[in-house]
Amino acid sequence: MPIQVGMVSLGCPKNQVDGEILLGLVQQDPEFELQADPSLCDVVLINTCGFIDDAKQESIDTILEFCQLKEEGQLKCVLVTGCLAQRYKDEIRAEIPEVDGVVGIGSNSQIAQIIKDALAGSHPQLFASAYDLPLAGSRILTTPSHYAYLKISEGCSNRCTFCAIPYIRGDFRSRTIEDIVAEAKELAAAGIKELIVVAQDTTRYGEDLYGEPRLADLLEELCKIDGFVWIRLMYCYPDRITDRLLDIIAREEKIVKYIDIPLQHTSKEVLRRMGRKGDDAWVRQVIALIRDRVPDVFIRTTVIAGFPGESEQQYEQLCRFVDDMRFQRLGCFAYSQEEGTPAAKLDGQLDEETKRHRAQHIMDKQALIMGDYNRQMIGKTVQVMVDYFDSEDMAYVGRTQHDAPEIDGTVRFAAECDLQNGDLVAITVDEADDFDLYGHLAADDA
Repeated sequence: MPIQVGMVSLGCPKNQVDGEILLGLVQQDPEFELQADPSLCDVVLINTCGFIDDAKQESIDTILEFCQLKEEGQLKCVLVTGCLAQRYKDEIRAEIPEVDGVVGIGSNSQIAQIIKDALAGSHPQLFASAYDLPLAGSRILTTPSHYAYLKISEGCSNRCTFCAIPYIRGDFRSRTIEDIVAEAKELAAAGIKELIVVAQDTTRYGEDLYGEPRLADLLEELCKIDGFVWIRLMYCYPDRITDRLLDIIAREEKIVKYIDIPLQHTSKEVLRRMGRKGDDAWVRQVIALIRDRVPDVFIRTTVIAGFPGESEQQYEQLCRFVDDMRFQRLGCFAYSQEEGTPAAKLDGQLDEETKRHRAQHIMDKQALIMGDYNRQMIGKTVQVMVDYFDSEDMAYVGRTQHDAPEIDGTVRFAAECDLQNGDLVAITVDEADDFDLYGHLAADDA
């Protein structure tokens, strides 16, 4: 009987793509068979996140959960990879000895042999350079059948003082346009309707290979591929938003009118301590430019509250910015003091209660803003991509082009006909709350 292998992938979509490549490598070995339910496997791969405290705790809890299943005899082997393994290999080995192996991301390409060694009881510990992480390869998609992530680069060279990603994954490095387009064509041929372009810094794409950013050129090539209905851009840095990029987003029908642009703060002093550019006026100009060049665009952003040294005045400035800009989509995180980052050593570290209170206050503001936007949609008809059918509520669940999966809101609706995941349908909105829309199939009104 083949050895049953499953995976739990945590964290961001970029890490999820790594996990999908990892599964592709496992599947190539005839001794293994992939199993969708990791609790029913012989071997479970835990693809961890190590970005902020909450994500690290989720990874640790998941490791312990599967180690307990191993102790109960439900599986034979627990292997840990991903960002937490890369960043905290010594701590995992010392504090969770039940783990059968720890694998840095640079050793992912050796996963088949690592599994065999672990099953033989050798407790493999491999940590090749992060630059050896495979950026492409046959993938076993773990997303629903109608959308997929396309990772166009790895690593980051921005050196924001709060972020550990460069220390975990190395400097920014792009894949070639030809390589990316070839993978995108494979995804389209597999039936993918929504292509979600991701990277640590999407707008830097190509700078290292071609001497200048080439995201706009890449998007033009992706739009030529038949099959995609939506192409979505995530993780665009504000200082690399160009007129040409915005013109392509506005012009190309396949590119959804949605931009994810992490701003983090608006105070000049806080931004400098973060290692980022700009000030309040400059950030407002960037937002105005995007809204001017891309009519009806929805902007998603993230901000950090409670950064070291953030004064009440600087925090209030951030609050005013959120009120004034009225972003359709926004997430606020309490600053997480990450070991080994420059920000962790800054003076003026705030207590956890203050940081979380400030973050929650901004999220409360944002809920009201999003609620206003959503209630304006009542009575209107919107295009929705079907994600799945909820058998408990007997309703379909989908998203507009302005909603990224598992991040933004949903549209729940009734329909008198059978729909498939990935179908694009017109929905009349009947009700709304602060995050989601509710309606019915517009065709049912006929």
